[in-house]
Amino acid sequence: MTQHLIILPVVLPLVAGILLLYKRLGRVSQVKRLISVAATAALVLVSAMLLYRAATDGVTYYALGSWQPPFGIVLVLDRLSALMVATTSVLALGAVVYSCGGDDEKGSNFHGLFQWQLMGLNGAFLTGDLFNLFVFFEVLLLASYALLLHGGGKAKIQASVHYVVLNLAGSSLFLIAVGLLYGATGTLNMADMALRIAELPAEREGLVTAGALMLLVVFGLKAAMLPLYFWLPRAYGYAPAPVAALFTIMTKVGIYAILRVYTLIFSEQAGGLAALEQPWVWWLGLGTLVVAAMGVLATRDLRLMVAYLVLISVGTLLAGVGMSTPEAVSALLYYLVHTTLVTGGLFLLAAMIGTQRGKAGTRLVKGRPMAAGGGLALLFFIGGVTVAGIPPLSGALGKALLLNAAEGSERLWLWPLLLLAGLASLVALSRAGSTFFWASHRGTPGGEALHRAQWAGVILLVAVAPVVLVAFAGPVSDYTRAAAQQLANPDVLIHTLLPATGDRP
Repeated sequence: MTQHLIILPVVLPLVAGILLLYKRLGRVSQVKRLISVAATAALVLVSAMLLYRAATDGVTYYALGSWQPPFGIVLVLDRLSALMVATTSVLALGAVVYSCGGDDEKGSNFHGLFQWQLMGLNGAFLTGDLFNLFVFFEVLLLASYALLLHGGGKAKIQASVHYVVLNLAGSSLFLIAVGLLYGATGTLNMADMALRIAELPAEREGLVTAGALMLLVVFGLKAAMLPLYFWLPRAYGYAPAPVAALFTIMTKVGIYAILRVYTLIFSEQAGGLAALEQPWVWWLGLGTLVVAAMGVLATRDLRLMVAYLVLISVGTLLAGVGMSTPEAVSALLYYLVHTTLVTGGLFLLAAMIGTQRGKAGTRLVKGRPMAAGGGLALLFFIGGVTVAGIPPLSGALGKALLLNAAEGSERLWLWPLLLLAGLASLVALSRAGSTFFWASHRGTPGGEALHRAQWAGVILLVAVAPVVLVAFAGPVSDYTRAAAQQLANPDVLIHTLLPATGDRP
């Protein structure tokens, strides 16, 4: 069984999704909810086992059909891919538990599509070749198109049109880039491609450069990097709460792809083709940080505010990628786990607040007091403090690690921008909190009752996750530091997949 462990994050949600789309189970039933929650909880256990395996066994791979690389399809497990799968599974557990409070009843096939999006996400994190990265991108995007429209509504349809059109354009560009790189190198396996690029004839360098920069555009679109970010606020802000929560990992797929492709294929061994992305990612990451900080101050809706908080995290992570040192990568990985879980929880919390406020919804206007205002206020305070980077929770530690990783002139840019973005987040969240829980103090408390499942999902992501990340900050940062060192030494992965290659030139 252990040799098949790597493929379980793909097979488990695939099988669960097929079962959940079985019509005889009904549109929404307790059986469907049980299957979906059980499958996601099992995924959390599998991801924990993968984390342990990545930490103890180093780089391992699974060859589908026993076709060995570079000719077959392989799933590769290292510290980075295990961390991404684990983050996805914990986020998904909080979102799917929350959905059992009634959000899954607003449309058909929610749980089946949710599981298939998990399949696409996990496959993207584990795949070892570029074409299957494209395939898993399409799987997760197809599921996300349907999930975005879950429950219907004019605003969702308008937001989904931009989301679908832009991602279709990105997919076309992705396929062209893969074709260019395959034509220049004759392979799609990323480890094999890294070897061939190191020996590439000079006349093919132009094709590879074009393909590499096209991939950067595609991954930048997925990550919502400036100037390709404008689709995100409304798409995430108007998505159903559990869908928006799961979508917070979608931007991290773009971050992951940049890290994976440009540290493996275009590493130092690629000569003049190395670090093609670094100056672009650094400056565009800082630009994304500035635009997102202005957006979080300007918005007057809590859901859109959380969407801009996601953009702030994107800019912060891209700046970490642009610094391109093991220390910066280690810091951004810790920050990635924190921001993905907390912002996902804030989307769920925003929906609960909107439910309690009735017609006022999540708009920053005075309304009637909320019947469950005390518990919601406490969770909002914890989430706001964490995401703004106020000690002692995980947000402060993640930002401190990133600030400490900056060197030389990088500090002149990153320190003021990151601190000002944190201040903008704090001001915006303080304004929202005072409006919801202080100014709205007159009248009879009202609002729809909140389900226990909704409370459980939010508490897991907003309250439990930041405390766990701080309580175990030492082991987590040790893990991310080792993951960064692993990325900085791609020869280990290459020689694991292609042991007959010998020493690289």
